[in-house]
Order: sequence, then structure tokens, then C-alpha cells
Amino acid sequence: MKLIVGLGNPGKEYDKTRHNVGFMVMDRLADVLNVSIDMKKFKGEYAKLKYQGEDVILLKPMTYMNNSGESVIQVMNYFKIDVDDLLVIYDDMDMPVGKLRLRESGSAGGHNGVKSLIAHVGTQSFKRIRVGIDKHPHIKVIDYVLGKFTKDEQPLIDEGIENAVKAVEVFLQKDFVAAMNGFN
Repeated sequence: MKLIVGLGNPGKEYDKTRHNVGFMVMDRLADVLNVSIDMKKFKGEYAKLKYQGEDVILLKPMTYMNNSGESVIQVMNYFKIDVDDLLVIYDDMDMPVGKLRLRESGSAGGHNGVKSLIAHVGTQSFKRIRVGIDKHPHIKVIDYVLGKFTKDEQPLIDEGIENAVKAVEVFLQKDFVAAMNGFN
């Protein structure tokens, strides 16, 4: 069984903000897989589906970013999912808008959602897809990540979201190494 998690913040005021790129990828992935992420449990919203014979869970933690690990560990414990089968998708300010970086492990890099995951899961060795949101040097970090994409950035983030969805599909069809080779 695979667990695919998109990080973000719940609520209309956070919808389509830079920090919610993980949620945007999950919503697009759900569209492509023809499912609704609408079951509420484990401090999150999730969908369970079969993909080429394998059980897959799509999860959007509803704990707010800084406590994302609480939801993820509940799902992992309930469904007995190994950390090797966890894939997390989230925003990264250190990359251009829409650029992807896939890794099998790494530090939180200052991302509070990932810090929470590492604390709850007990390791930083889990697969991740980071989606670039860039960083404006003259805006406070919190204001920037909770802001929306500009008109010029929108096509770039849309492409990044589509590529992240394709990378998840390669991960499910083949493996994460194939996804890294195709999208890094």
C-alpha cells in the first residue's frame, strides 16, 4: 500500500496560496485518478483507491502545515504503511516556480510541515516531491508563502503541478527511481 500526501493548510483563505501547492497537486491527482479526496478521518481528508492492483491512499492533512505529521502518522499506523511507501509533496522556496526536485530523503530545510513529518514518522528518509514556489527577497517569508501566484507565475505553477502528477504516476507504475530520472 502506498501513501501519497500533499501538504497545505485547510480553509478558503489558504486556497491556491504558494504554501498549498501540495494540496493543489493532490486535487489534480484526484482528478486524473477520478476519485474524490472527501473521506474525513485521521485529522485529514483522504481517498483510498486501487491503482494497477495496489492500494493507494491520497491524504491532505487538515491539521495546518505545522502539525502535518500528526495526520500522516495516524494513517500510517492504521493502515500499517511502511515509511518506504510514503511519498510527500510540498512547496519549496529555494527553487524557481514550478520546478520539481524529487529525493528519497533529506532534511526539513526550514519547512515546518516537513519538520512535523520527520518528528512524527521518526526519520527523514521518505520520498518527496518538492515543487518550486521561488522567494521574493523583499517580502517576509510568512506573507510570501501565504500569498497567491502572480499572473505571470500561474502558467509555471500549473505546469509544475501537472509534472508532479505525472511523477506520482511514474512512481505508482514503476518506482521512485524512474520518477526521479524522469523529472529531476
